[in-house]
Amino acid sequence: MEHPRQYPSRARLRRRRVGAGVAAAVLAAVACTDGGAEGGGSGRSPSPGAADSATAARLVPPGDPEVAATGLEVPWGVAALPGGGALVSERDSGRVLLMTPEGRIREVGTVEPARAQGEGGLLGIAVRPDEPRPDALFAYFTTASGNRIARFELDRSGDGPPSLGDSEVLVEGIPSAAFHNGGRIAFGPDGLLYAATGDAGDGSRSQDTGSLGGKILRMTPEGEPAEGNPFGNLVFSYGHRNVQGLAWDSDGTLFATEFGQDRFDEVNVIEAGGNYGWPEVEGTGGEDASGDYIDPVVTWTTDEASPSGAAIAGNSLWVAALRGERVWRVPLTGQDDDPVGEPESLFAGDYGRLRTITAVPGGGDLLVATSNRDSRGDPVEEDDRILRIPLED
Repeated sequence: MEHPRQYPSRARLRRRRVGAGVAAAVLAAVACTDGGAEGGGSGRSPSPGAADSATAARLVPPGDPEVAATGLEVPWGVAALPGGGALVSERDSGRVLLMTPEGRIREVGTVEPARAQGEGGLLGIAVRPDEPRPDALFAYFTTASGNRIARFELDRSGDGPPSLGDSEVLVEGIPSAAFHNGGRIAFGPDGLLYAATGDAGDGSRSQDTGSLGGKILRMTPEGEPAEGNPFGNLVFSYGHRNVQGLAWDSDGTLFATEFGQDRFDEVNVIEAGGNYGWPEVEGTGGEDASGDYIDPVVTWTTDEASPSGAAIAGNSLWVAALRGERVWRVPLTGQDDDPVGEPESLFAGDYGRLRTITAVPGGGDLLVATSNRDSRGDPVEEDDRILRIPLED
């Protein structure tokens, strides 16, 4: 079975910090509020489409975002389907929706055990990428007793869209709280299911490899620990605060986005058994670091990002920013010791808070979900929306 490419243990990768200098010339000003959870504040014009000076000079993508669907309530997970459609989860309602390639929205069903509380609720969803017409939906959601991951059958016996059928709980006991629930799930190129969890407000969980909080988990589609997991359980990497983005490059390297507390948000290259420092380190470890923690390859100040979803397409990592209200494009170099180029800010302030970004199978487009009705945004009449960004051929 293919495994993701691993960087040398405890590698000190060259990292990019966006802040003073280059970033000052390209970033629009945003309101400063506490970045301890998923970020707050708006600082944007309510009229979408008005590009600032940073986006006017962008090189990619060549196409401006198009509104694919409107009228959603806090979309969180977007599982893109071949042909341009997608399955979409709504955090607070617990509904799973089908967005057709033409942008029509149809209800697939409701995840009844999901309980919305703060940042919790129905979060990430995924389908197996090798199934053009998937027969199952995998979902990460908050319940009254913690976060869990379950598999739902997709019943296609009717004439309309598929409906949620029987379910099976794969993983339970993931710590939950009103904030720091993680929630992203995705299938890797090895065919295994990965899940990003948060520390649920208790940083000590992140350093405890026996806890499922503050981790990236790796499992079979049946919810069993994957062969080769470093601790003999579901834990693949640890020392995370609140990961909400997972994406793999063409070599199988896993990139993850992570919320910082007050200073720095992160992009990390994930290796098996790696310790990413939380709560001892936020951002890079600095010259006095003991070598036990792996440095991020990109850091942003928390007002520039609050990075949630991540996708890889067109030799770049694309990151959806909540508080930063923009898409970040991070060029990928393919070099082990310097895997990323300078991040580029796109669409800053044009669409408000951006939660999820995912590539349509087969290439050509990105789908982006806004999160302006999550109590921290400044929604316009069409919100929440799914945007479609055409990429360069």
